[in-house]
Amino acid sequence: MPGNSFGQLFRITTWGESHGAAVGVVVDGCPAGLELAPSDIQFELDRRRPGQSRITTQRKEPDTVEILSGVFEGKTLGTPISLLVRNTDAISKSYEDIKDTYRPGHADFTYDARFGFRDYRGGGRSSARETVGRVAAGAIAKKILNLQGITTHGFVRSVGRIVAKKTDFDEIERNIVRCPDASKVDEKIELIDKVRREGDSIGGTVEVITKGLPPGLGSPVFNKIDADLAAALMSLGGIRGFEVGMGFEASKRKGSQVNDLLYKDKEGKLAFKTNNAGGLLGGITNGADLIVRIAIKPTSSISKVQKTVDKWGNPKDLVVKGRHDPCLCPRAVPIAEAMVNLVLADHLLLSRTARI
Repeated sequence: MPGNSFGQLFRITTWGESHGAAVGVVVDGCPAGLELAPSDIQFELDRRRPGQSRITTQRKEPDTVEILSGVFEGKTLGTPISLLVRNTDAISKSYEDIKDTYRPGHADFTYDARFGFRDYRGGGRSSARETVGRVAAGAIAKKILNLQGITTHGFVRSVGRIVAKKTDFDEIERNIVRCPDASKVDEKIELIDKVRREGDSIGGTVEVITKGLPPGLGSPVFNKIDADLAAALMSLGGIRGFEVGMGFEASKRKGSQVNDLLYKDKEGKLAFKTNNAGGLLGGITNGADLIVRIAIKPTSSISKVQKTVDKWGNPKDLVVKGRHDPCLCPRAVPIAEAMVNLVLADHLLLSRTARI
């Protein structure tokens, strides 16, 4: 079964290749009457687009969105919404010399094993360019959630071993690394600059916090919200780990140190003294902030000489040309936000079918 679609009621299908004519997405299941303008989507695409700063790829794409269907007089029709973004700055000749060479860390070998034929230009379908469609669809999901007072904030928690200790949402978009801790911004940028000059790359972590979720969203078995979030975020290229709340740290603790104790707040509502669970119990939201984190590997495309083989097994010395991010994390922030919003919008709509 082709894996190009995601979601249950709020369902998206992305399409297109890195060096093809365009990339885009079809969004099905969006309720009618939602006010939607190209500017709503463009804002999020501008946060994702290449060429934003010296620490991102210098491919220059305007990423201008075109709404082809599903919107009339500024409102959604309840029919499929088709969104298109044209590719305007692809330089395919950078890949001609290595079209039969398997790049370390890339999906070249596995694509050939799976399909026997692939678009070698910029990674084709497996390129991060595919995420344009996800971010565009995520902008619609964001609007649905915002109407319910639900907001999502993504940021770069760490680059290499440099970890942001503070979390100031207002700081995130003030710096090119999207760090929420002003005291760590320069360190992160200097590290990324250093590995870029060395022809190398560096990994890190991105965290996403969602506020305003009501308790009761989610399903207790196969479609737990954390299970769907794991599927959504792990479907992004370069992701090597996923955790909720305290995450892997919980495996080192005692139950008495991890359990979030309930109490009644001043307004008479049930609340939790801590949020080690990251806002989820049994795959269902508990009303606390939803906190998820992903580990992102270093960019596979580097300009250092690497030993590899071609498709016939002949040894090759590989130098990857083209324009690539020395660290994927800053541009991964709006993509991670989009995937979280897509999952939550889907579950918000599904929750309306849970009770008579």
